[in-house]
This record gives sequence, structure tokens and C-alpha cells, in this order.
Amino acid sequence: MRHPRPRRSDIVNTSLVLELTILVLAIFLGFEVISKVPTMLHTPLMSGTNAIHGIVIVGAILVAGRKDADTLTQVVGFAAVALATANVVGGFVVTDRMLEMFKKRQPPRPE
Repeated sequence: MRHPRPRRSDIVNTSLVLELTILVLAIFLGFEVISKVPTMLHTPLMSGTNAIHGIVIVGAILVAGRKDADTLTQVVGFAAVALATANVVGGFVVTDRMLEMFKKRQPPRPE
């Protein structure tokens, strides 16, 4: 007795369910980890995550720019590039603002 070959739609649906499950678990885990970080450590950790988001930007550009990418892949890739870029820029702004707090202030010059 031969086993019927799985249909392509069954494979795609299984893959989609697996990927969505991983996404939901990653969101939950990320929320739990970030919510446990003390306020004093949050801003220094932002500067570390800028490097990670730089990698996300490169990966999203590579995925969105593939020749065989369908429209959905290009749209999601573009959204990933836009959101990661906003996160990197925001992280650098916050880090710069934090570092400004530690600079010595110059006394006003008498005129």
C-alpha cells in the first residue's frame, strides 16, 4: 500500500502554523524579558540592540530584494526595513540623549 504524497497546500499550511507559533512565542518571550529589565539598565541595553537591528535591516533588505520574491515578501521585507530603521535611529537618539546627561556643563561666560 502506497502512502499518498502530501499536497503542497498541506505543507504550506503546516509551515505557516509553525512560523506563526514561533512568532507568538518570540513576542511573548521578548515582552517578558524586557519587562523584567530595571529602568537603570534599559537605556544602555538600547545601544546594544542597535547592532542587532542593523543585522535585521541587512537581512530584510536581502529578503525583500530577491528576484523570486513575491509581493507579500516584498511588502513584509519593506516593513521590516522601515521598522528596524526607525528603531535604530530612535536607539541612537536615546543613547545620545543619555550621554548628554553625563557631560560636564560649561559655566556661563561673563559678558
